[in-house]
Amino acid sequence: MASELEPEVQAIDRSLLECSAEETAGKWLQATDLTREVYQHLAHYVPKIYCRGPNPFPQKEDMLAQHVLLGPMEWYLCGEDPAFGFPKLEQANKPSHLCGRVFKVGEPTYSCRDCAVDPTCVLCMECFLGSIHRDHRYRMTTSGGGGFCDCGDTEAWKEGPYCQKHELNTSEIEEEEDPLVHLSEDVIARTYNIFAIMFRYAVEILTWEKESELPADLEIIEKRDTYYCMLFNDEVHTYEQVIYTLQKAVNCTQKEAIGFATTVDRDGRRSVRYGDFQYCEQAKSVIVRNTSRQTKPLKVQVMHSSIVAHQNFGLKLLSWLGSIIGYSDGLRRILCQVGLQEGPDGENSSLVDRLMLNDSKLWKGARSVYHQLFMSSLLMDLKYKKLFAVRFAKNYERLQSDYVTDDHDREFSIADLSVQIFTVPSLARMLITEENLMTTIIKTFMDHLRHRDAQGRFQFERYTALQAFKFRRVQSLILDLKYVLISKPTEWSDDLRQKFLEGFDAFLELLKCMQGMDPITRQVGQHIEMEPEWEAAFTLQMKLTHVISMMQDWCALDEKVLIEAYKKCLAVLMQCHGGFTDGEQPITLSICGHSVETIRYCVSQEKVSIHLPVSRLLAGLHVLLSKSEVAYKFPELLPLSELSPPMLIEHPLRCLVLCAQVHAGMWRRNGFSLVNQIYYYHNVKCRREMFDKDIVMLQTGVSMMDPNHFLMIMLSRFELYQIFSTPDYGKRFSSEITHKDVVQQNNTLIEEMLYLIIMLVGERFSPGVGQVNATDEIKREIIHQLSIKPMAHSELVKSLPEDENKETGMESVIEAVAHFRKPGLTGRGMYELKPECAREFNLYFYHFSRAEQSKAEEAQRKLKRQNREDTALPPPVLPPFCPLFASLVNILQSDVMLCIMRTVLQWAVEHNGYAWSESMLQRVLHLIGMALQEEKQHLDNVTEEHVVTFSFTQKISKPGEAPNNSPSILAMLETLQNAPYLDVHKDMIRWILKTFNAIKKIRESSSASPVAETEGTIMEESSRDKDKAERKRKAEIARLRREKIMAQMSEMQRHFIDENKELFQQTLELDASTSAVLDNSPMVSDTTLTALGPAQTQVPEQRQFVTCILCQEEQEVKVESKAMVLAAFVQRSTVLSKNRSKFIQDPEKYDPLFMHPDLSCGTHTGSCGHIMHAHCWQRYFDSVQAKEQRRQQRLRLHTSYDVENGEFLCPLCECLSNTVIPLLLPPRNIFNSRLNISDQPKLTQWIRTISQQIKALQVLRKEESTPNTASSKNSESMDELQLPEGFRPDFHPKNPYSESIKEMLTTFGTATYKVGLKVHPNEEDPRVPIMCWGSCAYTIQSVERILSDEDKPLFGPLPCRLVSYQFTQFTEWWDGNSVVLITENILKIESAGRRKPSVSPPLLFIMQFET
Repeated sequence: MASELEPEVQAIDRSLLECSAEETAGKWLQATDLTREVYQHLAHYVPKIYCRGPNPFPQKEDMLAQHVLLGPMEWYLCGEDPAFGFPKLEQANKPSHLCGRVFKVGEPTYSCRDCAVDPTCVLCMECFLGSIHRDHRYRMTTSGGGGFCDCGDTEAWKEGPYCQKHELNTSEIEEEEDPLVHLSEDVIARTYNIFAIMFRYAVEILTWEKESELPADLEIIEKRDTYYCMLFNDEVHTYEQVIYTLQKAVNCTQKEAIGFATTVDRDGRRSVRYGDFQYCEQAKSVIVRNTSRQTKPLKVQVMHSSIVAHQNFGLKLLSWLGSIIGYSDGLRRILCQVGLQEGPDGENSSLVDRLMLNDSKLWKGARSVYHQLFMSSLLMDLKYKKLFAVRFAKNYERLQSDYVTDDHDREFSIADLSVQIFTVPSLARMLITEENLMTTIIKTFMDHLRHRDAQGRFQFERYTALQAFKFRRVQSLILDLKYVLISKPTEWSDDLRQKFLEGFDAFLELLKCMQGMDPITRQVGQHIEMEPEWEAAFTLQMKLTHVISMMQDWCALDEKVLIEAYKKCLAVLMQCHGGFTDGEQPITLSICGHSVETIRYCVSQEKVSIHLPVSRLLAGLHVLLSKSEVAYKFPELLPLSELSPPMLIEHPLRCLVLCAQVHAGMWRRNGFSLVNQIYYYHNVKCRREMFDKDIVMLQTGVSMMDPNHFLMIMLSRFELYQIFSTPDYGKRFSSEITHKDVVQQNNTLIEEMLYLIIMLVGERFSPGVGQVNATDEIKREIIHQLSIKPMAHSELVKSLPEDENKETGMESVIEAVAHFRKPGLTGRGMYELKPECAREFNLYFYHFSRAEQSKAEEAQRKLKRQNREDTALPPPVLPPFCPLFASLVNILQSDVMLCIMRTVLQWAVEHNGYAWSESMLQRVLHLIGMALQEEKQHLDNVTEEHVVTFSFTQKISKPGEAPNNSPSILAMLETLQNAPYLDVHKDMIRWILKTFNAIKKIRESSSASPVAETEGTIMEESSRDKDKAERKRKAEIARLRREKIMAQMSEMQRHFIDENKELFQQTLELDASTSAVLDNSPMVSDTTLTALGPAQTQVPEQRQFVTCILCQEEQEVKVESKAMVLAAFVQRSTVLSKNRSKFIQDPEKYDPLFMHPDLSCGTHTGSCGHIMHAHCWQRYFDSVQAKEQRRQQRLRLHTSYDVENGEFLCPLCECLSNTVIPLLLPPRNIFNSRLNISDQPKLTQWIRTISQQIKALQVLRKEESTPNTASSKNSESMDELQLPEGFRPDFHPKNPYSESIKEMLTTFGTATYKVGLKVHPNEEDPRVPIMCWGSCAYTIQSVERILSDEDKPLFGPLPCRLVSYQFTQFTEWWDGNSVVLITENILKIESAGRRKPSVSPPLLFIMQFET
């Protein structure tokens, strides 16, 4: 068919080329009905240019369109040749100070972290390099396409809005000037006429829905009967499905089908068949049939070729309009007027409205074209940007609904332009005030989430696939709300207050639907069968986290708004939980003479939800009342008297109890869904508006109610009330009758409850709760993260919460709390905590996970031991509470709290009769320490007119009341100080008692600090005895410290003398003082002589500490510890050879036991002496191998080492290495503890024993060669010899080394065997230890020759690299098999060395192997 069309097409081309643009424009200038003339021209020529066959010719079509269609328009617009007209317009134009460059996909964008109003404000590369922001902190990303450069927009930048290219001249007037003044009246009129006609034509044809019929104005009489089968893109079907379907539908090859599919995905549509209607309809039916089995079918239309032609030209026309307006801002202004002018149909009849409202009906290519036109016209003209923003806001609900039902990605939707509008502060505020935008966004969002339960809460459990798909798309509305709120107002008008509060009402309705959603009930009996849906609710929570924070930030900026918002939030919370006691049985709790009425509620039996956004928002607003001091300025305007503290704390407390019970293992049968919820509840992404706010709400409740009442309610919710309210309940509970799991669960719950109390009192670093600022809060977060371990910048940033601008605030404070350690061998720079910041460490920091808490505790205790300090980790000094929360500290001295402390301490004192844990005691000690710190601060800051009401020291000095008459808390602490089973806590108890005495002295010495409670008589009566005991205890501590210091000095002196023996022998004589020092070590002689033999001098063991060059950690060398290794290089050597031409003929059969006298080739082992952990070296070597494997073969350059052959470079000195040598202790250090040196045999006895062993070896040899009948006789002969245990051939000594060291010994031995014999590694080969012995002998001989050549003594001091491996080779194969191996080798040497069978082997051989 294509060949038949060629002559016709060529004829048409000739007629088109003869068309004159100038003549056509002249006709239009004289026409009375310009619209009719233009439409007739288009109707006649467009079908002749576009869509003339099955395959498009874009270049040819564009050339003809420019000549025949666009050329006349340009002549008409300019009134002259466009080649002269457009440069004149450009010259007369005053260039815009806005850049407006539209980004392509993948193009780099830059955002200044210091100056950008929000993260969406970006610059193109050219503007960034010419701006001041290149010297600031910036973030570089790649564009997804669709945005544009914000250079020149003063609302986008706090500083430096212009680059050098777009900078305003000082002579320019700042007031906005009408760009039409630069155009003549004629040009304005002609431009308006042609833009109106062309824009209307493009909109009309692109939104045309009929497939076979054109608009009446564009119909022609001579109409071709040709159609296209047009395939449209969707985001449902895969590439493979489309390719397979096209192959079947249009009988094309796979290559052609791939081309069709690629074009459809890129442009949004593609014709797959050209011909008559029936021919195309057939292909359509096959495509629909093949793609409609599981999902909705692919969209296919049979369209007339003339419709397709006009639509293609419509896209070309929109692109042309975008390029034309670039010549003059006046042309841009006219196009904006044309686009936003209302049509005859009234509202939503403008061309811009029509395009926006039909966005979801257009294909991908058409959307992209008109979106770019909007950005280059409407969004670049400040006046019409506001008008367009209004139109966008009015149609917002419709546009978002279309997007949700559509399946295209958001970047191809008109809804994506919201980021260009809502992030402009002035536009956002205008739309809130005039169009009530906040309410519109929130209500639109809620309209799409209609699946609710009976209480009106969101329900995601039974979501269908379609509902889940819509939920994912509707989340973009939350992002729009974030854009609106991201820029805070500096001035408030009455209208802005009113509309914001209306939006706040709508937001509260949204949170009300989330309050209590996804409730869960503890599963008992059997495991849950199907994991419930939980991800949707948490996704919603995470998306809203920053929005909730920004809502609070807006409220904090205006006192009137804050007060009204607080009232509204409280009212909604009372609606949610106004009947929280309905159906619950009221009960009365009583402890220590205090009573409170509450409800009977068990978290482990009733429904409980982790989603409480209304409660948490109220907690945030309550903190703002304190932070902004509104609570103190206008108390009469706040409903504080209406607050019900039990109602406020109820649901957050339930949530925290749920977390405690999950940790105690009570909810295991509920599966991983609950575990995941608890994880995200504490995770850095969610905790700011979940866990943190629950703590604040409990702090709010405690500050408003009697702390005794709060603690009793808490005990009830933790289901621990019976344990602490009933005397001796703990002893009965821990009896054998109680199940072990229940005891463990209750212990964990007690620990978690005490931890919660620590958090309530200690977490006061939020501005408004404590007297701190935001910087203090960030500092504290960083201090506790670095308390775990040094961290890299990226690791530290991930552990800190981000604000709405993706900033953590770390850079502003990091230098105050940390040192930066530059990158070393690990390749990463690390931040290390400054030593002076360690005192701010809180073991029970509330953002620690349990693993992090354990690591931090170990790291801090290790640091204290290194600094020779006690290992106590006392609570840090805390900032004071704000006045609104000041009464919270009274929880520490409340009667119920003291009862809890006394009970746990009593369990610890009588530790055999109760079920308790050290973790429980540790938390109680921490609480006591916090109370003492608090009292000390009160006393230090007291003034004459104030009374110190915090008297914790007096209360812990009093014994318990009848009938128990238990000892005082102070007395129990003194008892526990000497408890042998609490060694790890002694330092903490000692610190508590020391602090108690310091506070007591302050109270005694300060008569100007009146105390409210004067029940200190018992303490005063026993003060004299306690002072006496305290002085005695301090004297004992001082004596022990003196002895410790003297022992350390003695050890240091002895080590110095041992290391410098020659110097002392030549120049010094030991005097009396030296002897006195050495008397402290009775095992060492007081002379420089050393005795040998049975009564030899016992040399004390010197502990050897080495540092790993990779991780910089220090470790002591022990036989049972992990291996420390040295980088080593094993190589074949002929340095000592007498015959270098000789080589091993058959390495597989070669026996290295017998070395030829010519020493043809030996195996030498050398080391640079640098030490590493074995596991550090293994990781390093694995990374070297992985790096080599990742490199492409063609890019691999020649290296000085062969990774495939096991070679590597020492990480420190880059010395060539191919194995490692484990670092071992000298044998004397290993065997001294087992050998009795004084009980050694005499020479005659030793010779007799050796002779017996030789006979045993001969018997064993005969047994191997004698038939089985003689085996019993040989065994009898063996028994007659009566060998000592260590000399029997079947003796198997115990290997003293750890598995890690043995593994490294094997690694070294295998390397020696592989290199020395040039064979493949085989650690089971019996020649491996022989090669090690041979390498040791050869290396020692080499060292001896080196020392001889250098005139150095043989037994003088040697560098580490020469002697580090001497003990390694002898210990190489010391396991059960080595004795058998030695025996076999002795027999070989014996049989080869004797001349007659009766002659015994030389004694030297036996001594060699016995050694």
